[in-house]
Amino acid sequence: MPPVANNTSGIRFPPPVIAAGVFVVGYAIHRFAPLRLAAEPGAFQRLAGWVLVAVSLLLSTAAVFLFRRAGTTPNPTRPTTALVVHGPYRFTRNPMYVGFSLLYLGLALLVNSAWTLVLFPVMIVLLEKWVIVREEAYLEAKFGAAYRAYKARVRRWI
Repeated sequence: MPPVANNTSGIRFPPPVIAAGVFVVGYAIHRFAPLRLAAEPGAFQRLAGWVLVAVSLLLSTAAVFLFRRAGTTPNPTRPTTALVVHGPYRFTRNPMYVGFSLLYLGLALLVNSAWTLVLFPVMIVLLEKWVIVREEAYLEAKFGAAYRAYKARVRRWI
């Protein structure tokens, strides 16, 4: 998907909206047809959920901080002015999306809903098709060989 003329990736739906939307659909299904992960969530399930939420917030906050420090926006619907390749970006090209994924999984554990977990792959596919593919095409067109080299050495997810 080529970048659009206004120097953006052409993303139509902000990634947090995609993740939250899929989660809300899963939770709504759960409310009408409950499918619990456990009859009563134990201490381990709750702890695991809170750990995933905390890690997601730390990862996403670090990623946003690095974007701001580089003088660019973390908003994929806006023009990018710098390529960030350090911090968590050394391990994944998409630490914010990894963060959204961890948040999603943590919340699924906390609300004890199997439906939200069943829909988790849908969220990943939507992020890939509606966001990441467009972002990568945009970044490759904008930063050329530098982005291709980065893409060759760092995985998309983890």
